[in-house]
Amino acid sequence: MLFTASQLMKLFPRHQGNVSADLEIHEVVHDSRVNTNHGLYVPIAGERFDGHQFIGGAVENGAAAAFWQKEKPLPSNLPDSLLILFVEDTVKALQELAVAYRKDVNPTVIGITGSNGKTTTKDLTNAVMQTTFKTHATKGNFNNHIGLPLTILSMDRKTEVLILEMGMNHFGEIEMLSKIGEPNQAIITNIDGQHIENLGSKEGIAKAKLEIVSGIKPEGTLVIDGDEPLLTDAAVPVAKTRVGFSEDNDVVVRNITVEEETTTFDAGEKTYQIPLLGKHHAKNAAYVIQLASGMGIAPETIQKAFGQLEMTKMRFEKHTGKNGITIINDAYNASPASMKASIQVVEEMKGYQHKILVLGDILELGDYAEEFHRGIADVIHSDITAVYTYGNHSHYIHDELKKKGTELIAVHLQDKQELVNQIEQYLKPENLILLKASRGMKFETFLEQLR
Repeated sequence: MLFTASQLMKLFPRHQGNVSADLEIHEVVHDSRVNTNHGLYVPIAGERFDGHQFIGGAVENGAAAAFWQKEKPLPSNLPDSLLILFVEDTVKALQELAVAYRKDVNPTVIGITGSNGKTTTKDLTNAVMQTTFKTHATKGNFNNHIGLPLTILSMDRKTEVLILEMGMNHFGEIEMLSKIGEPNQAIITNIDGQHIENLGSKEGIAKAKLEIVSGIKPEGTLVIDGDEPLLTDAAVPVAKTRVGFSEDNDVVVRNITVEEETTTFDAGEKTYQIPLLGKHHAKNAAYVIQLASGMGIAPETIQKAFGQLEMTKMRFEKHTGKNGITIINDAYNASPASMKASIQVVEEMKGYQHKILVLGDILELGDYAEEFHRGIADVIHSDITAVYTYGNHSHYIHDELKKKGTELIAVHLQDKQELVNQIEQYLKPENLILLKASRGMKFETFLEQLR
């Protein structure tokens, strides 16, 4: 049970409905098509739809209560047994409800933000924390002003550690999410060019990510990328721990070895191994090690959890494609740094005759699109056989490779089927293909055609 009708009516005094004060609300839904058991329906008014129009469907599917934006006309055919809670704004009411529930359950909250690696770090954190605590973590992309409160409201009342991923596109969004979540601990994974179109500069991105401190509890701690001056130089009102590769960090990540299926590294005085490829993932894991150690979890337990890691899909997933070729699908999202990191990992992978990069646009770079895309070419070396680019901006990668006069094959195409046709020659068991682009480029369609 989340709330009783009595508790809801106390939180939202304007209401109607002939309901018992003891009526139990078991879940919160924002999709009227979802079957719910004594659910609270939250109609959301968007640009293309208005959830208020679907209240009838929500009732048919089991909703026992609903928020209602008070200026909206209320249908006359709703049952008297439906509790209607009148509010100024249904999204804000959802957020208020999430805050109330979080305070009632009172878990330790870990907030995670950053330009890249948020979801990987969230998955690592959840794997480690659930060895010792009952956890609840963000699922999928539920990391915004609607998804985060829904994540909170879907946790069990016995939850001890709540892990919240916090995403953003504009200033003020992380501040809002942090104040809803009120983290005891927070991680900023890194700062990169993602969303620079909206935030103006890398300094602007750092400022936006640092908004997470606005909600951290006074006794809380912030773990940061210690190799990023925009984070290390920032003054924050809570304790700050720097984790990174530089020797002046509080926690130094060193002795990194990337093998076929794993990355091994030292953090502090201990050696760890993760089933992820790349030095950037070693740093993500080190953030988690720092938090977990502070919460009393032993290194041996942390390592065991890493070995049982379950990752969110489309993040450096290995697949076997047609004719036995290895396909790396890392196309859930992309930023300049994450694309470079993925390419560098592929370059380090051993045992392949030909390595093929299929790269798409990095979105939301605005006026920096050409500069950042051209910069990708800097990390593409002779270990790569061919680079195929697709999209409106990725041609800058192609152009830069041609300008450098490298011997590798570089081809830019605007037709997905033609791209698939051209790379079919490489579909052999001794070869590898990397798929990397922003989510909006829908590179999963390439995976479907190549499997």
